[in-house]
Amino acid sequence: MSFDYKRMTKFEHNIGENEKKYRLYAGAALIAISIFTASIALLLVGMVLIGTGFSGWCPAYSGMGKNTCDPSENDQTSEDN
Repeated sequence: MSFDYKRMTKFEHNIGENEKKYRLYAGAALIAISIFTASIALLLVGMVLIGTGFSGWCPAYSGMGKNTCDPSENDQTSEDN
């Protein structure tokens, strides 16, 4: 498996709707836990999960060429515009 750095700069959506929801929930939970445990690592991971959940783009997925968006989701968004 090769990691493509040039693909990372395209900022194409590569996270599906279900995974966005899971990332937002997990990020919020990690931030809440980090407040009580005073863990900077959990806070940073939680912030990254929330950021990628809101943006719909994961740089690690871009570099690996992974895409969890459903083709039907892309069709619906293009029809709306």
